[in-house]
Amino acid sequence: MNAARILPGEYYVSCTDEVIVTVLGSCVSACIRDRKIGIGGMNHFMLPDDNGSIERDGACPSTATRYGSFAMEHMINDILANGGRRGNLEVKLFGGGRVMESMTDIGARNISFVRKYLVDERLAVKSEDLGGLHPRKVLYFPRSGRVLVRKMPIQRRSCDEIIRRETEYRESLRKAPVAGEIDLF
Repeated sequence: MNAARILPGEYYVSCTDEVIVTVLGSCVSACIRDRKIGIGGMNHFMLPDDNGSIERDGACPSTATRYGSFAMEHMINDILANGGRRGNLEVKLFGGGRVMESMTDIGARNISFVRKYLVDERLAVKSEDLGGLHPRKVLYFPRSGRVLVRKMPIQRRSCDEIIRRETEYRESLRKAPVAGEIDLF
C-alpha cells in the first residue's frame, strides 16, 4: 500500500487505496472524506501566533484563521472537485496537543478554530482525539475512513523535534504574504 506523508501547511487528497500519515504536536489535522465514494484527504495546519488576540469576541482575526481556513477549504474543494458530495462528508479531527509548555497554548487555539469552522460550515464531526500533552502519529485510510492514532511518549528528544518543526513553520507563516480569498463551492 502506498503512503503519503504530509507536513505542516500541507494537505493531501486521494481516491485510491493508500494511507496518509502525519505527526502532530500543537497542529491539528482534519481527515475528511465522502463516505459513499471513498475519496478523502488529510490536512495539517497551525495557526500563526496573534499575540493572544485570537479569542476576541469569540471570533478569530483573519490573519490568524487564514491558514487554517486555507487548509480546510482547499482540501474540501479538492474532494468535491473529484466527485465528492458535501452532504456525504464525514470529518475526524486530531492533534492540538500542548507540547510547548513555555509558549501560549497554540493547540487550544487550533482546536477552537477548527470546531468553529466546522459549525459555521455545518459539517458534523464523527470522531476526534484533540488536546492533551502527547504528540500523535496519525495514519488515515481515506478509502475506508479508518484512522490509527498512536500517542507518542513525552520524551524530550522527540518533542524537541516536533517543537522545532512547528516553530520553524510558524515563523515562515509570519514572514509569508497572505494569499487571496477562497470560496467554498
